[in-house]
Amino acid sequence: MRIISWNCRGVASAEFLTEARTIITTHRPHVFAVLETRPQANKTPQIIAQLPYSDYLLESAQGLLGSMWLLWHSDQSRVSYSTMKQRPWLLHKLLRSPSLRSSLSSSSYSSQTHFIQSTNPQKPSNNDTKFRESIEHLCQQKRLKDVIQSLENHVHQPSASIYTTILHLCIEKRALDEGKRVHMHIKGSSFVPGIFISNKILDLYCKCESICDAQKVFDEMGERDLCSWNTLISGYAKMGRVLEARKVFDEMPERDNFSWTAMISGYVKHKQPENALELYRLMQRKNKFVSNKFTVSSALAASAAVQSLRLGKEIHGHIMRTGLDSDAVVWSALLDVYGKCGSVNEARYIFDRTVGKDIVSWTAMIDRYFGDGKWEEGLSLFSDILNSGIRPNEFTFAGVLNACAHQTAEELGRQVHGHMTRVGFDPYSFAASALVHMYTKCGSVENAHKVFKWLPRPDLVSWTSLINGYAQNGQPGEALKLYELLLKSGNQPDHITFVGVLSACTHAGLVDKGLEYFYSIKEKHGLTHTADHYACAIDLLSRSGRFKEAEDIIKKMPMKPDKFLWASLLGGCRIHGNYELAERVAGALFEIEPENAATYVTLANIYATVGKWNEVAKVRKLMDERGVVKKPGMSWINAKTKTHVFLVGDQSHPRSKEIFEFLEKVSKRMKEEGYVPHTNYVLHDVEEEQKEQSLFYHSEKLAVAFGVISTPPGTPIKVFKNLRTCVDCHTAIKFISSIAERKIIIRDSSRFHCFESGKCSCHDYW
Repeated sequence: MRIISWNCRGVASAEFLTEARTIITTHRPHVFAVLETRPQANKTPQIIAQLPYSDYLLESAQGLLGSMWLLWHSDQSRVSYSTMKQRPWLLHKLLRSPSLRSSLSSSSYSSQTHFIQSTNPQKPSNNDTKFRESIEHLCQQKRLKDVIQSLENHVHQPSASIYTTILHLCIEKRALDEGKRVHMHIKGSSFVPGIFISNKILDLYCKCESICDAQKVFDEMGERDLCSWNTLISGYAKMGRVLEARKVFDEMPERDNFSWTAMISGYVKHKQPENALELYRLMQRKNKFVSNKFTVSSALAASAAVQSLRLGKEIHGHIMRTGLDSDAVVWSALLDVYGKCGSVNEARYIFDRTVGKDIVSWTAMIDRYFGDGKWEEGLSLFSDILNSGIRPNEFTFAGVLNACAHQTAEELGRQVHGHMTRVGFDPYSFAASALVHMYTKCGSVENAHKVFKWLPRPDLVSWTSLINGYAQNGQPGEALKLYELLLKSGNQPDHITFVGVLSACTHAGLVDKGLEYFYSIKEKHGLTHTADHYACAIDLLSRSGRFKEAEDIIKKMPMKPDKFLWASLLGGCRIHGNYELAERVAGALFEIEPENAATYVTLANIYATVGKWNEVAKVRKLMDERGVVKKPGMSWINAKTKTHVFLVGDQSHPRSKEIFEFLEKVSKRMKEEGYVPHTNYVLHDVEEEQKEQSLFYHSEKLAVAFGVISTPPGTPIKVFKNLRTCVDCHTAIKFISSIAERKIIIRDSSRFHCFESGKCSCHDYW
């Protein structure tokens, strides 16, 4: 008879109950009783529960003050499992036996396995006792190398409990090499491992992702229990080898809830939600299996992945009927499925009624708001977290920082950064990477660089974010320097990194250097060119007027050109007035996205540049026939925690009178200094502004004017625009930066422009 013991040392902890539940669940066919002893009592252990047991067994265990024992039958038992079930008085008699009570009282509290023999066991020698105590001491100190050395130098046969203790430490530390040495020591000795130790070895190989060794151990096991099968299924599923996992699952002589849940969750984790739901339905049809919280949580995750609100509601109904609705894990999964299926209000209903919400639930609800574009609601909920006293984790911080980046809410991002600094956060976490990303997206590359330098070991996301930040903020030289440092650091760039590198070359006009980087993606780094890489290369060539080379690359592409590539080529045609190529490119774009007004407007502008007014009229007529509407230009600026939005010619702002007066005044000064309005570009760039409006009241000029009159002298001004800034605005803001003596940053749809002392960081190449 085997005994597993735990020392509760007070009210049972969550870890204690989790371990107990795992042991009981995986060995369910063998367990026939759970016992309790009090530390000060030298008396017969009390029976907590006897088969058939249920979750009540573990709920009863929560009040334990002493030790908890599990008894289950094995080949060494004189009393059979069936006899014990039919004659429970035999168990009571066994509990009073001196041999069992002696074993219980001498047992250590380290989850070790003990064997009660039918005959009196031989008393261990002093050397064996000292060796066991030495191994236990070293294991407690996590000194695995010393443990292995002691094991290999020990001349006597170690006991099963010693092997179990060492294997447990190997599993905890995911020490594959040391675990293999223990396994070899067992095979080289006269010790014949039972099913428990064999399962430990199997678990070691699975957790260390040495699945071939795990399969070999499984095949060599003379006896297997449910734990053996479940461990191997979990091992295969963890590594994404779901076909092998399913094969093992189908071959099982019997299954329990863990078997089904491991297979279902494996499908979900590795992007096969349809298979997960099919297996869940099969489990439901097997009436003897009742879904637990882990099973339904995986099924809900699968429903969320396929965005099936109907299935999610069906499972929700099942949860309510079976009484699983009180569990926080289940509520979190429900919240996720409603949120991902677009029912954010229902998700909030679930969230508000969740008892004992943890940070995972809060973070999931915040992410659902952000995913649905409800930024204010998400940020408001984050504020509620801070007021509740619950500490955000790295997932929470990363989600909020990404929302700040999307909304270009730098001031809020700074506040979040400050809170992270006060409470402390892991500099190795992706929350730190999110900080770099947030600052670069908000145009504060100086702050992004400060955070980056503070990171002890920046990950690839941080490197790539800063490279892209430099590229988009008119510092291509810094971007390329950082890329070279990335290579020297030992990190390998990915396809996103190269998008930033190629963009830097485009903005700097480094065509040949950019092509060198483009070809190195495959030849030097062994990566595959993506559609984004091709779009960058075409942008690079077409901006410099090298259309023949651009078309040659397009012909050799292994994939069909997408809208971004054609738009890049059309942009080059606009710069160089190549209307013949523009006609063909626009035709390709009309097929891909006929509703996009930017294509029509750009083509019309190109025709207007070369004086083909009849063609301009045809394009406008085509827009009317297809019902295509131009997107209005819009600019905004953040001032004193408030966002001020401007449209072209907007007179709705409370300070409109002051804004227009400033523009009239500065216009006169600009003309005195040589400014000439680009009236021809008013017609060309109607995708940025409504052409019928006055040239000097474009939205970005209004936002800049407001920034100048509403902030102290010398304060930098940062304006954001939803479209590409027009040539006239670009020229005018250079003059304004010099006259007002301000640093003015404009982020348009493609990049940042930093205007200072009459110059722009893009060097008029954008």
